[in-house]
Parts: sequence; structure tokens; C-alpha cells
Amino acid sequence: MKIGILQTGHTPDVLKSEFGDYDSLFPALLDGNGFAFETFAVVDGIFPTGAQDADGWLITGSRHGAYEDLPWIPKLEDLVHDIHDSGKPLIGVCFGHQIIAQALGGAVEKFSGGWAVGRTDYDLGGKNVCLNAWHQDQVTVLPEGAQVQGQNEFCQYAMLSYGDQIWTVQAHPEFSDEFVEGLMRTRGKGVVPDNLMQDAANRQTAPDDNAEIARYMADFLKKARA
Repeated sequence: MKIGILQTGHTPDVLKSEFGDYDSLFPALLDGNGFAFETFAVVDGIFPTGAQDADGWLITGSRHGAYEDLPWIPKLEDLVHDIHDSGKPLIGVCFGHQIIAQALGGAVEKFSGGWAVGRTDYDLGGKNVCLNAWHQDQVTVLPEGAQVQGQNEFCQYAMLSYGDQIWTVQAHPEFSDEFVEGLMRTRGKGVVPDNLMQDAANRQTAPDDNAEIARYMADFLKKARA
């Protein structure tokens, strides 16, 4: 099964030699499922010809906001509609979660409650899952047809589904502890309040559920659909 990765951001340059770029985090996360991957760096204006270029799709995270006036964002929203109409599976992570909601009629805003950083607990259908978060923007208005699958007090629309075709998550199951530490060291300083980053650093010894969410994502992509 070929998965098209729609890359909407880049790893900070100082972290690339250690962790690779954003698109490389997902083949590592989803390893062992028989997927082949092709990256389309939409953030750099590189797009597929359409939904038919892959069997399933994944939109990455980004330092950009879905609401920013950037030339590639409307084109990406058009592609989201194309994928949606095609019936092919689509997963969105962080910015991907947000841009899918925005494209389908929801709203995304810079959240007045501030940032979520590091280990964060979510209620996923009555089960607690712990994932690394790194965001201030949030989906604030649900698109028609979206169903809430996961949430917490800080982020009420943390995981969404659209039928059995689209699943999205605000947190980052692809982020390791070391990667989050690198973000705090690079992009966080002067942007994320120091006390939040210190609290996040103190929580990083707690176990995460990245592997469980990775299995869910893989099963979602491979699921038989009419």
C-alpha cells in the first residue's frame, strides 16, 4: 500500500542531522506494516497530481497556522476535498488535523488558553492515552459530520473522525521524547512560556502510547472500505 505524505513543515535545521525531516518520522512510526511512502513537500509547493497518486494519505505537522495567508494552503485544502471525494483514507496530525477540519468547514484559531507541550493525557473513548503535544492552535469549530474521538479539558477536539475515511489527531504520536526536547531547545525558547517547558521536561519520563496510536493509524489506513 502506497501512502502519500503531504509534508507541511520542516524540522528545525539544527535537528535534521539527528532526527531527519518531518516526513521521515512517519515511516519510522508506521514501520512493519508493509507501507511504501512518497513525500510531497506541499510546504515548498510540491503537490501530487491528485488523490489517485497514492492509496492513502497523511498530512504532517507544521510551524505554520492553517489560517495563514500562504499560497500552498488553499491548494492543500483543494487536495483535501479531492481525497475526501475519492474515498481514500486520510490521516492528519497536528497541522494536518487542523487543515482538514478547516478545509471541510470547521475553524482553527490560536487558542487563548495557550500552549500544550510534552506528555499530555487524552480520553480516547473512555480510555486514557498519553501522547506528546506541541501546539497553540486548535480546532475551535467542528465541520459538519466530524465526530469527536478524543479530548481533554484543554483541547476538546483533540481527535476527530469523518466517517470511516478520515481520522485526525492534534497531538504528535511521531514525536519522541528527544525530539520534543529538541523543539523546546530550538523553537520553544522565547515562544513557549518557560514554566510550561519546565513542566513538560519533568513529565517526559512518563510512558507514552505512541505505539498504540501507530497501530491504530496503520489499521485505519489498511481497513477495507467499500
